[in-house]
Amino acid sequence: MTKITSHMMTTGRKPNDCVQHWEVDYLNEVFSPMTFQERIQNLYEYFCEEDVMMTTSFGTKSVFMLYWVSQLRPSQAVHFLDTTYHFPETLQYRDDLTEQFKLNMITLTPEKEKNERSLKESWWSTNTPRCCYTNKIQPLEPVKAAHKVWMSGLMSYQTEFRSGLKVFEQQGNMLKFHPIIDLDEGEFLYYMDLLELPHHPLENLGYGSIGCTHCTEHGSGREGRWKSSDKTECGLHPDFFLNKKK
Repeated sequence: MTKITSHMMTTGRKPNDCVQHWEVDYLNEVFSPMTFQERIQNLYEYFCEEDVMMTTSFGTKSVFMLYWVSQLRPSQAVHFLDTTYHFPETLQYRDDLTEQFKLNMITLTPEKEKNERSLKESWWSTNTPRCCYTNKIQPLEPVKAAHKVWMSGLMSYQTEFRSGLKVFEQQGNMLKFHPIIDLDEGEFLYYMDLLELPHHPLENLGYGSIGCTHCTEHGSGREGRWKSSDKTECGLHPDFFLNKKK
């Protein structure tokens, strides 16, 4: 709390109750100098836990945020989108980490009829944006509407889009919170080794980033995601499905 308290003494502002509205520039001014651990801890001085939404894909980088949230805010709910297209190894990894970290897990699923249609018509190859929207974006929309802040483990070194993100970003009616956005790859690997965090079982088989089975191949970093296309994100984080076709 030291850095927050010092800043508040100069601004005259302080955390308030859950109805308080915080400007994104102010939040970035306060939170940017902090360590990622301090950011996670102090988020709840500004927002009530029930207003904070956390999501995870249980991919190769997910364990990092899951570990720290389990240590610093173990009661925080964690949402997982089960698209029905995950690798069996991902689902087992989910179960293992949920048990190991005692996560407060909430699983979301797409609308059954549309999900089955996406399988029957192979939307991942015929209409990738529609597949992502139906199976990942749409199931999360009612959850997003019930929260003010979306906590995510994006890191700037991962993609060009992510390299331009700040700790807090405005995304529609929500604030996106990226506590580890400025963690570089070396620091990430250092903590992974130091804490002996369990890796995704497919990582040792050459998968640098892991999503749905149809859109994930071998490759370092995110090279294996949507290979042979210019797509780099499913759309959850860039929020570029504003004019989506259903």
